[in-house]
This record gives sequence, structure tokens and C-alpha cells, in this order.
Amino acid sequence: MSSRHHIDDFMRGQIIRKIEEGRKITDVAREIDIAHSVVSRLRQSFKTTEMCSRRHGGGHVRSMTPAEDRYIVLSAKRNRHTTVQQVADQFLAASGKQISRKTVARRLRGGGLYARRPVVCVPLTRQHRTARLQWCREHNNWTEQDWACVLFSDEARFSLSSDCRRQLIWRENGTPYRPENIQEKDRYPTCSIMVWADIMINGRTRLH
Repeated sequence: MSSRHHIDDFMRGQIIRKIEEGRKITDVAREIDIAHSVVSRLRQSFKTTEMCSRRHGGGHVRSMTPAEDRYIVLSAKRNRHTTVQQVADQFLAASGKQISRKTVARRLRGGGLYARRPVVCVPLTRQHRTARLQWCREHNNWTEQDWACVLFSDEARFSLSSDCRRQLIWRENGTPYRPENIQEKDRYPTCSIMVWADIMINGRTRLH
């Protein structure tokens, strides 16, 4: 492992380029022969400042302000189905600044938002919710012996369309079941297969 501590701007750019290509920090450090901690700090510095060059004194400033960062995050929260390109276009229209999709994605990650598949459920009216809550309360004290006499049926639908469920939403980690992150859906693509089976406490029937 090299003992050098100074890395010129060209080398910094090479390191950042490799990381942006998806290379692991460990692999980049081994290839360039520098400490893992140096590459890690450089990566963190780039995520914060979007600059590869070393800062001297007052030097360069961040290309975006904290208020602009918040605007980007708020745009995604207002429309969680929006894309990074749409956010970039909205930001350009509002501020006159043009930013890349990578910049938008970094700002959203910095604000705790990540692209995830939404939870899909059937639409439930107030009456549906009331009936389900009442059912749960009525069966709250059932024993295992009581449930042994019950046969449940369940179904699953598999779409044959290539674009099924490819739409993502922006949400915080650990919040898949918040109302704003749930997509209600009662219609499915016609090109699909549905399978179902009965489920009991000690087993299940064959799939149909």
C-alpha cells in the first residue's frame, strides 16, 4: 500500500469517475494503491460538494443552496411518482438552473427519499375499513382450536406484461404502508394469470 498522502485533482477525478461507474471503494483503493479511508473520504466529500478538486481557503462553493436542496426533496414528496428528469425540469423552470439527473438523485437520497415499488392494495371505502376492524375485534380471542376449523382462500395474480409494476415512487425507508406510499388498484392487465388455493392451519390445497 502506498504511503503517499497527496492526491492531485486529476487523480481525484479518476477516483470519483470509477466510483460513479459503480465500482466498490475497496476495489478502487486497491487498483490505485491508496488507503481505503482516503477513497471513502473523497467519495463523501464529492457527495457533499459535487467537487473533485481540493478546496483551498474560501475556494469554490456548492453549486446548490440548502434551500434548493429542500425544493427538490419537496417536489418529490408532493408527487411521489415523479421521475428525476421531471424534478430536474421543474427545478430548471423555477430557478433557471440546469442540473443533471444524478444531482437530483443525490439530493433525494440526501433528503432520505429512495425509489421503491409502491405497496398495491384494493381500494377500501370507510364501510370496508369498519367491517374489517369489526371482524378483527370479534375474532381477537379465538384459540388455535377455533382457527383449526377455518378454511381460508387466497389468490395471486401474475401479469404477463413486461411493464407491470415497474413504476416506482419516492419514499423514506421503513414507510411502505403510509397512506401516501400505497397505490390503490382494482383493475389489472388483461394479459395476466391468476392462481388460488385454500389455506388451513395444518396445510393447504393444490394451486388452481
